[in-house]
Amino acid sequence: MDYQALLLTALAAFAIAALLGPICIPLLHRLKFGQSIRDEGPKHHQKKSGTPTMGGILIIVAVLLTTLRFAVTNIDTLILLFATVTFGLIGFADDFIKVVKKRNLGLRAKQKLFWQTLATLVIFAAMWYVRGHSFDDFQVSIPFTSIAISLGVFYVLFLFFVLVGTSNAVNLTDGLDGLLAGCAAIVFMAYAVFAMWHTEYNIAIFCAAMVGALAGFLVHNRHPAKVFMGDTGSLAIGGALAMVGVLTHTELGLVLFGLVFVAETLSVILQVASFKLFGRRIFRMSPLHHHFELSGWSEWEVVLSFWLATFLTAFGTLALYAHLS
Repeated sequence: MDYQALLLTALAAFAIAALLGPICIPLLHRLKFGQSIRDEGPKHHQKKSGTPTMGGILIIVAVLLTTLRFAVTNIDTLILLFATVTFGLIGFADDFIKVVKKRNLGLRAKQKLFWQTLATLVIFAAMWYVRGHSFDDFQVSIPFTSIAISLGVFYVLFLFFVLVGTSNAVNLTDGLDGLLAGCAAIVFMAYAVFAMWHTEYNIAIFCAAMVGALAGFLVHNRHPAKVFMGDTGSLAIGGALAMVGVLTHTELGLVLFGLVFVAETLSVILQVASFKLFGRRIFRMSPLHHHFELSGWSEWEVVLSFWLATFLTAFGTLALYAHLS
């Protein structure tokens, strides 16, 4: 397999996601699946209220179709698709409750935790089965070294942390038109190259499908957005990215590949901790992209800056792996 196969996969996914837009967006309008904008967000975002959400369906469909068409159907492929669809369904349920049931908080924390735990257990069981019913191979590699720490059966707890932590971090980044779709496409692009280097061709195909689907979605999600991906898309992307990190044995390296997602999460944690402990806010608003918005940056300036930062961190990490590993 060469990079032409990745390009063909990405182009096919792009075409599917882009062409599905004119079909799905009017349907979402008719179903009144419009986004509700929270009052505590930036005031100028209120004009986005009513924009169709749940557009993540376009991404999921495009990835499913192209991955099944161009990748070999093995356990890695099935695990990647299972994580994408399962976390996407959790996000869909969350969106549906917010939009249709008019309950702004969506799924209750216990409900979301239950389904995320169940998905983690299924994925762990599949990995255990394919590894010969043994826990010996459940190791965590230290980035840029040959050191690997065996976790055995306790890897299931680590897997849960990676899946939930990544999906939540990615979800927090979805706050501006095109922000998450662009950042995620860049990270998956870097991982496609990484997987090719390590002859993980099915993972590379999946990543290429993600890049194409996200680029196709951007056709409709760029500013001013005609559709939002909602939790349907952001949780699916997060679950997919987490499993790419797991299957390429870069669970810890994932922090560096997706450093922008980590920064967004830390900004929320620090903001809440500072306010509770000292009664003061560190940022004008969290997540971090809202801080720059309220500092006078235009939406496109924030988005392009975050895309650039993601490119530097993702491909910088890729270069470090190439040089040091």
